[in-house]
Amino acid sequence: MSDQVKDIPLAADCEDDVCALPGAPVEGAASAPIAADVTIQDDDPEAFMAFADERGWGDGLPLIPPTPARVDRALAALPASIDPDEIIATLPPRGGLVTRRALAVNAVMAGCAPEMLPVLTTAMRALARPEINLRGVNATTHPVAPLVVVHGDAVEQLGFNAGLGAFGPGTRANATVGRAVRLALLNIAGARPGEGDASTQGQPSKYGYCVAENAAESPWAPYPTTRDVDAPSAVTVTCGENPHNVQDHDCISPAHTLEQIASVMMTLGSNNAPVSGAEWFVFLGPEHAATFADAGFDRRGVQEFLFEHARLPMARYRRAFKVTQYADWEHELADDDLKPIVRDPELIRVMVTGGAGKHSCVVPSWGMTASVTLPLEP
Repeated sequence: MSDQVKDIPLAADCEDDVCALPGAPVEGAASAPIAADVTIQDDDPEAFMAFADERGWGDGLPLIPPTPARVDRALAALPASIDPDEIIATLPPRGGLVTRRALAVNAVMAGCAPEMLPVLTTAMRALARPEINLRGVNATTHPVAPLVVVHGDAVEQLGFNAGLGAFGPGTRANATVGRAVRLALLNIAGARPGEGDASTQGQPSKYGYCVAENAAESPWAPYPTTRDVDAPSAVTVTCGENPHNVQDHDCISPAHTLEQIASVMMTLGSNNAPVSGAEWFVFLGPEHAATFADAGFDRRGVQEFLFEHARLPMARYRRAFKVTQYADWEHELADDDLKPIVRDPELIRVMVTGGAGKHSCVVPSWGMTASVTLPLEP
């Protein structure tokens, strides 16, 4: 227990609400970066937990001490041409600068295997895209969390669970990648409850939110192809609520099951209801997906069915919301006209995940955000 950690970016250091990471300038900073001069005398997990807790690092759960040996192992798989201190993303609310070294430190603390660094790097690049609107995601009172979805060859190669219990515990890859993303948001972006995260109640997915597409049991092409991403592996980031379960054990017909899904989407309490331009992610269990495909539904057919059936009378919306972001065509609807919960079928994102059982789920977004799908960084 003699390893020491010196001058590593465990978290973004802050001065006057501007954060710095060692070796990198800070967005909007007028002076040189502030070095995070951190020394840990040993790698005893209890001692490090107390040390981190005093400084407000972490998510409240035990952390693995990021000793130089552990951080170096996480960086060792990088090609020699890649600079581990290159800035790969700037994350609000504090403008924290993400380098692969800073990301490796947070990955080690989360318990990630070294080979997960490309997945995390790709997720950070996605989070920094303007359509994600991470500043709003981190600052809103809504209980929104970024969900990382892994696609393609990386699912099997890196050990992600796309089958039974995919959203739940028990798989290191899912659990630690989701947690590492959250640690980066806490320690680098500054999205700590009360300081940079205003979520009224939070939600369990703010500890970690990562799943994989079950392409092996999908009757349709892999999801990234719908976003014009043609790569062996890819990562999607969407910002939304916890999964909302949909069960249909009767399966009277494919239409009956799709109507059950539509009924869960027709909730006026979600942020998507007054923002019809928001995305819905529909994660179909393999059994439901097979039922639809056997009946002749392709992915587009599922989207169009849900678009046509997830509707409520316009009067219900007008009663529910005084503050809206309705488009002109929505304002023109009569009270008894049925308004779709989403204005375009393409905003209903459909993929397969999970295992045996007649369950699916939907994930409504925060509303003012759009998902990003990127090829996995080599």
